Amino acid sequence: MIDLPPMTPPLKHSVTIEGHRTSVSLEDAFWRALGQEADRLGMTRATLIGQIDRNRPSGIGLATALRLFVLSEMQKRND
Repeated sequence: MIDLPPMTPPLKHSVTIEGHRTSVSLEDAFWRALGQEADRLGMTRATLIGQIDRNRPSGIGLATALRLFVLSEMQKRND
């Protein structure tokens, strides 16, 4: 038997990226982790999302890029 973390369905949030409003759907755990990463890097969550958006490959959705960023940062700290 495995223990699962608390889970929520994706929650839609509006964000402004370089002056343009958009919405992104992410699970609450990812929103919280993005906030923690932004704090760790000394920036706002919106700034971090903007940087991830600018650097993501074409064909990769913003929500996917955000999730993979969070996963990557957590893996770096656990290595």
